[in-house]
Amino acid sequence: MPLEPGSVESSLLQREGSTVDLAWNEVTGAVGDSATVLPIVVAVAVLTELSLPVMLVWFGVFQVLWGVHYGVPVSVEPMKALAALVIAGALSAGELVAAGLLLAVVLLVVGATDSLARVERLVGQPVVRGVQFGVALVLLETGVGLGLGDPRLALVAGVAGVAAIAAGHWKASGVAVFLVGAAVAVADVGVPSPALPSLSAAFVLPSAEFSAGALEAGLAQLAMTVGNAALATAVLLEDFFDANVSADDLSTSMGAMNAVAVPFGALPMCHGSGGVAGKYAFGARTAGANLVLGVGYVAVAVLSAGLVAAYPMAVLGVVLAVVAAQLAKTSLSRADDYALVVGIGVLGVATNLGAAFLVGAAAHLVRRRVA
Repeated sequence: MPLEPGSVESSLLQREGSTVDLAWNEVTGAVGDSATVLPIVVAVAVLTELSLPVMLVWFGVFQVLWGVHYGVPVSVEPMKALAALVIAGALSAGELVAAGLLLAVVLLVVGATDSLARVERLVGQPVVRGVQFGVALVLLETGVGLGLGDPRLALVAGVAGVAAIAAGHWKASGVAVFLVGAAVAVADVGVPSPALPSLSAAFVLPSAEFSAGALEAGLAQLAMTVGNAALATAVLLEDFFDANVSADDLSTSMGAMNAVAVPFGALPMCHGSGGVAGKYAFGARTAGANLVLGVGYVAVAVLSAGLVAAYPMAVLGVVLAVVAAQLAKTSLSRADDYALVVGIGVLGVATNLGAAFLVGAAAHLVRRRVA
């Protein structure tokens, strides 16, 4: 079937061998990843001393850096276990910084020694798919919770997305939903005035508190990072983009960006399968989505950080629900052990993904030895 001039497929073929495309689908794809980032970053900014503009700038820098480096729409997300603990008040800002630095060192060592290649051989694909399914359930739970905060607004946003799909623009549905939230935020706080992020905010930071709490939080995050941000993300990049990116590569890049950025106001960051699924669900096929999102984060930090703080979480909940559906579909459609995949996913949403990964890995090893 011939390609229509100007189509996305035609645009990509015209740039054969290129890993970056800036077609419209890359713009819509960027929305899917931002929905996994903004709710967490805004909450952390409200509840800690960390600066929202500074955090956004770091997310923007590493979106561009890793997109160009890997040549695929890799994600850059908050380390969710650490973020959840600091949002809940169980971890101080200083302990958050300490945990991020500890994880940076561990992830660099793990990547340099190719440790995850050996872990992946032991764990097996069903466990990785189970972690993916668990992430989908966590995202769905978060999305529904956010949507219930303002059901009417969530319904309006959902209708906007459905209308875009009905008009034949499925990949633009995320943008349609996002624009509903932007309109509400502008109506609430007005059109923001440009303001450069304060440089002092990147240097006047809470001192790192190397405590037992920071160590425990780091261990909980490490199990989640190995399962979701490294192993599951590597598999998903191969599934969606036929990309040969190893879990050890991802571990090294996560360690490097946290070692560089956490001392200067960044929220501890990781790669995640949820963000990759979000990009793919809304159309991203190249690292162009990373360039769009990276520039977008920096622009928001400069122009409208106040607007982000006023953005209605109920609308982001709708986007998260769509991302969750895409990730769940992928994890189940490519699974060869549904019982284990579903069991790990349910355990992950009931407890945490790190614990589910460890229990699933143990169950897989026992079953394989018995067999």
